[in-house]
Amino acid sequence: MRPPEPWPLRHLVLRTPRLELRPDDDAGLDELVDEAYHGVHPPGEMPFLDPWTDADPAYLGRGMLQYFWSQRGALEPAKWRLHFLVRVEGRVVGVQSVTGVDFPVTREVSTGSWIGMRHQGRGIGTEMRTAVLLFAFDHLGARRARSGAFADNVASHRVSAKLGYRRDGTFTHARRGERVEEIRLLLTPETFVRPDWPLRVDGVEGCAGLLGAW
Repeated sequence: MRPPEPWPLRHLVLRTPRLELRPDDDAGLDELVDEAYHGVHPPGEMPFLDPWTDADPAYLGRGMLQYFWSQRGALEPAKWRLHFLVRVEGRVVGVQSVTGVDFPVTREVSTGSWIGMRHQGRGIGTEMRTAVLLFAFDHLGARRARSGAFADNVASHRVSAKLGYRRDGTFTHARRGERVEEIRLLLTPETFVRPDWPLRVDGVEGCAGLLGAW
């Protein structure tokens, strides 16, 4: 008897008209690190709750790899975070993450993402978040999707508005030593503004149990 696939996520892929999204692998992470060194946001801005882009450049790449490795190693049905590497024409341009905590019970996910600065302004952010929302709602059976962004993160809020998110409260954080408001957002299958293109998904059958989808 053939043994079961030990890491079924290696076969999972989401495809949109322009993008290919696959869970992180070591070769792809090397490309992601290179993209981060080319810049993620202007120095005067900080869109992330964890200001990882402020790290010493000498250690930024190593820190990124250790973070993604730790997330991959901790994945289990009760608590998982998928980091989809986003490729355009075969090249990694950013990452789109999806998180589920007690997903078999909550049926709720949250998302986060970033794209290299040199690829921003082309609608990639909207397309890649749309892809994982379609995946979560239609293939995993999610009933809610959450997101959040600082009040001054105009680009993120623009994407959320396009997709139909509703405001769901605020949370106060300290960012670089200053008080800042995070706007929390909520999306359901009923409010989701679906695209006019289909999402192609391969490999989900082998991953459903690992992600608590059944």
